Amino acid sequence: MRNKKERPHMLLGIDVGTTGAKAMVFTEEGEARGYAFREYGILYTKEGYACQDAEYVWRVTKEVIREAAREEGQHIRSISISVQGDAVIPVDCNRTAIDYAQLGMDYRGTGEVQLCESRLGAEAVFARTGMRPHPMNTFIKILWIKRHDSRLYEKTYKFVTYADFILGKLGSSSIVIDYTMAARTQAFDLREERWSEEILGAFGIDEEKLGTPVPSGTVAGTIDRELAEELGINSGAVLAAGGHDQTCAAAGAGITGEGMALDSHGTAEVLTAVCGRPILGKVMFDGFYPCYNHVLPGRYATFGLNHTGGALLKWFVEEYCKEDKRLAKEQGAQVYDYIIGRLPQPPSHVMVLPYLNGSGTPHCDWEMRGGILGLTMATGRYDIAKAVMESLCFEMRLNMERMEQAGIPIRDIRCAGGGARSAAGLQLKADIMGVPVTTLKVREAACFGAAILAGRAIGLYESMEEIQCLVRTDITYEPEKVRRNMYEERYRVYRGLYDVMKPVMSRVGRVDAENIP
Repeated sequence: MRNKKERPHMLLGIDVGTTGAKAMVFTEEGEARGYAFREYGILYTKEGYACQDAEYVWRVTKEVIREAAREEGQHIRSISISVQGDAVIPVDCNRTAIDYAQLGMDYRGTGEVQLCESRLGAEAVFARTGMRPHPMNTFIKILWIKRHDSRLYEKTYKFVTYADFILGKLGSSSIVIDYTMAARTQAFDLREERWSEEILGAFGIDEEKLGTPVPSGTVAGTIDRELAEELGINSGAVLAAGGHDQTCAAAGAGITGEGMALDSHGTAEVLTAVCGRPILGKVMFDGFYPCYNHVLPGRYATFGLNHTGGALLKWFVEEYCKEDKRLAKEQGAQVYDYIIGRLPQPPSHVMVLPYLNGSGTPHCDWEMRGGILGLTMATGRYDIAKAVMESLCFEMRLNMERMEQAGIPIRDIRCAGGGARSAAGLQLKADIMGVPVTTLKVREAACFGAAILAGRAIGLYESMEEIQCLVRTDITYEPEKVRRNMYEERYRVYRGLYDVMKPVMSRVGRVDAENIP
């Protein structure tokens, strides 16, 4: 770091998520000096389609940058970005989007997945790229465009993710894509760290239509002068290649070494772990766990995913706790705090399967359905609410154990996102998962991780130790022995439920489809 007597550099971290953009300004010591957030929507134009107006997202991103930088904009020396994964945006030579972005949750490419598996083999693709063929992958979306909209494919100058799209809008000298986002496409050779000629060539995808891969934190130019004036930012601010939001958040949480993981609990819940080498074995493949570059050099990342994290509790509260919402409002309390304060202390006598949007890792079964088991006439809504929260912890423990079987043990969990605000929820997580769970002083870990990359681009935070010192933890929740023992048997029951219930749930799903008018 520089001489502390000099005025500290200000760093801007931007997080462009699926439904909103955030921006935060930090000092080089990690102190927040400005924050802004704006939401935007998703367009569900057809069944299986999920799109977004990327140019509108860019306008919203400019708004949050301008607001966050209001006080310290002229002192910002470096900028980097964290972005949602797997979206693809076709742009022209002026870096203007010429069609909607296809988001990661856009699953129209099932036929392209089958084609990819038949032509190259799913295991072979995973062994080379760390990504199984899947409709969410960027490469599958590009292949879909080539097969179904050849005119759009031909007139596209570059297919970009939000990482290279926003960096290009900010003024990067060329279109570059950081290693983390390139590695998420399913067309990036993980060991060679370059586009796979074999995969691109097998389907006639032109490499010239893709950005140039570079490590996260690489200097990509300086901010456009006119844009800097518009946003109130120092016109010499450096632009640094950013990263996938999960890896940026991991850096912002100090997840730098093996044995550590970040539990990011928002609409979905994601458990991101770190390894020191690519791990591409059968357990990883069967569990649908990706293996891709971390934003930090010499590290790789994987994650377990539960599609219905915070969304599950929100669904339950919205549908079944209207009286609690009324009472919480009368008392000036948040409804979730109100409900959590009334949950039974022992484990719930009912058990919830949290698969309202299919199951995430390690099954990734879109036919699976959710359920509530063990109901009696004595069951109340607080028993079910407690079981909802327990199910999310059980699901993450299932992923944690499967990762350990793959060679990625987890001994220390740090939490970010909405789920990190509930002390009762964090203690429950520690009790069920059996490891310490720690919160962070800076809860917007993805913005902080992007700011760390911005700092690395100008010579700050050269070592992993500096990053660890920069990240400040808050409260650690240790597993409580009695409650942990109580949950052991409950977890063993939960672990066997998927296999028992799968045949029933797949039949329920077919009955639903057959009876749609």
